Amino acid sequence: MLRTTHCAMAENMNSKIAWSYHNATKHSYASIRTNPHFLDFANQPLPFKIYAGLQPSRLPGEMRQTGVAALSAISESIPAQNRAAPDLAKVAQLLYLSAGITRQRKYPGGEIFFRAAACTGALYEVELYLVCGELADLQAGVYHFAPAEFGLRRLRSGDYRGVLLEAAGGESAVAHAPLTIVCTCTYWRNAWKYQARTYRHFGWDNGTLLANLLAVAAALALPAKVVCGFVDATVNRLLDVDSQREVAFSMAALGYVSELSSQPAPQSPAEISALALETVPLSRLEIDYPIMREMQAASSLHSAEEVATWRGRAVSSGFPPLASIPPPKGAIVPLQVLSDAEIPRDTIEQVILRRGSSRKFARTPISLAQLSTMLNRATQGINADFLGPLGSQLNQLYVIVHAVEGLDSGTYVFHRDRGLLECLRRGDFRAQAGHLGLDQELSADAAVDIFFLADLRPIFERFGNRGYRAVQLEAGILGGKLYLAAYAQRIGATGLTFYDDDVTQFFSPHAEGKSAIFLVAAGNSIKQET
Repeated sequence: MLRTTHCAMAENMNSKIAWSYHNATKHSYASIRTNPHFLDFANQPLPFKIYAGLQPSRLPGEMRQTGVAALSAISESIPAQNRAAPDLAKVAQLLYLSAGITRQRKYPGGEIFFRAAACTGALYEVELYLVCGELADLQAGVYHFAPAEFGLRRLRSGDYRGVLLEAAGGESAVAHAPLTIVCTCTYWRNAWKYQARTYRHFGWDNGTLLANLLAVAAALALPAKVVCGFVDATVNRLLDVDSQREVAFSMAALGYVSELSSQPAPQSPAEISALALETVPLSRLEIDYPIMREMQAASSLHSAEEVATWRGRAVSSGFPPLASIPPPKGAIVPLQVLSDAEIPRDTIEQVILRRGSSRKFARTPISLAQLSTMLNRATQGINADFLGPLGSQLNQLYVIVHAVEGLDSGTYVFHRDRGLLECLRRGDFRAQAGHLGLDQELSADAAVDIFFLADLRPIFERFGNRGYRAVQLEAGILGGKLYLAAYAQRIGATGLTFYDDDVTQFFSPHAEGKSAIFLVAAGNSIKQET
C-alpha cells in the first residue's frame, strides 16, 4: 500500500523512534558490565563487499601531488560556480585518500587492512558508489568502488544523474555535479562488534571519510557539498543494495558543470530494473538488531516533495540557531591560531597517509597555538544541505584540558564565532576524563579531550528522525577534520566512545539538556598507532 506524502512526512517528524533509539543505545557503567556480548572471531565479517561475478577495472595508481597544505584543505571550500569536472586520475585520488587501503598489518589469525579515514574498530562498514556523467577516461554510469583491488565495478551503464537529482529533491549541487559519490553503510560489518550502537557509528565513520573527501576535493579545486536529504528507496534501488543489510546514508556532490548531460535517464525511478547481482556473504551468520532498521525506516524520506520540505527547514528563518551558545560568563581565553604563513606545510595527501589512531598518549603538553589551530581550522564550516550559512553547526564542542602550555587545566566550551574558549571549571580532571571515555587510559592520558554535545530537541523539531543522522554525520566530519588538523601538526588523535549521561552531567549546568555525540582525544603519541 502506497504511503501519501503527508503520512510519510508525519512518520519522519514523529521523533519518538529517534529518542527511543538514542536512549536504548546509551552506554553506562552498568550497561557495559552487564552486556554478555563477546567477539566471535570465527564469524567475523569480511572487510570488503565482493561481487561474485563482476570484476573491477583498475584505477590509476599514481597519485598527483596537490601541494596544498592539509590545514588549508580542511578549512576551505571551493565556490560552486567554479566550473570543474574530475578526470579518472582525480577520481582515483578522491577514492584512495578517503576510503583506500593505506597500510596493512598481520596479526595471529588474520590481517587488518587500514583505510585512509578513521573507523570504529577498523571495521569499515562504509561503501562508496559513483554516479557520474561522461568524465575524461570514465564512461557515464553507476559504479562500486572496490578498495581491495583499487578499482571500479560498473553496475549500470549510462547517465543516471537525473534519477539521483529527482531523489535529492532538485538539490542544486546534485543538479550541477558531474560526479556524486553515494555512501552506504552495512549493518553487520560494524554490528559484529558494536551491536545496536552501530547506527551511531554510521554517522561517525561516514563523517570521518567525508572529512577526507572534502579536504581532497578542496585541494583538487573541486566544489563539494554533503547531501543528507534524498528519497532513500530510490537511491537504494539505483545502487541495487539489499536495504535489510546495507543502506544509503549520505551523498557528496563533486565538481560543477552548467547542466546535466542531455543523455536521457529512465523516465521514473520506479522503472529502474533490479540487477540481482550476487555478492559473497559477509560471514556464516548475521545477527540482526531490529532497532537499527527501525531507526533507518523512521528517518527515511519518501518523495522529492518531502525531501525539498525537509531541506528547506535548514535555512528557514522560523527556526532558532541550532548550536547557539549563550555569551560567555566565565573567564575567556582567546585562541592563538597559526596564520597561513605559520602553519606546517605538509600536504593533505601526506597527512592522510601518515594519519593513524593513537593507541597510547604521552602525558606531555601540546601548545595553545596547536590546540587553537585544530579548533579553528576544523570548524570553518561544512557545505551541507542540512546546515544553513557556512559555519552553522548542530554540535557544540566542550573541551577537557589536561596539558596545554599557556592554558590552565580544566573544562572549557568553545565559542567558534568569537574565537575563544570559555573556562567552566579549573582543575585536574584526568581521572574523570578517563572514566567518561569508557574507563580507557587514552582519554586520561591525552593532552585534550574534545567532546561533541548537541541539544537534540530543536534538531528533531526541525529535521525529525533524520536529524539524528545529520547530527551524527556532522560530528564525524568535524571529528575527522580534527584528526587531520592534529596530524598536520604532528600531534596524535583518536576517536573514542563514552558514557553518555555521565558526559552531560560532567559539563552541566552549561550542558544541561544536551546529549553526548562524539569524542576525540588528542596529544603527543607514544608510537603505538593503528
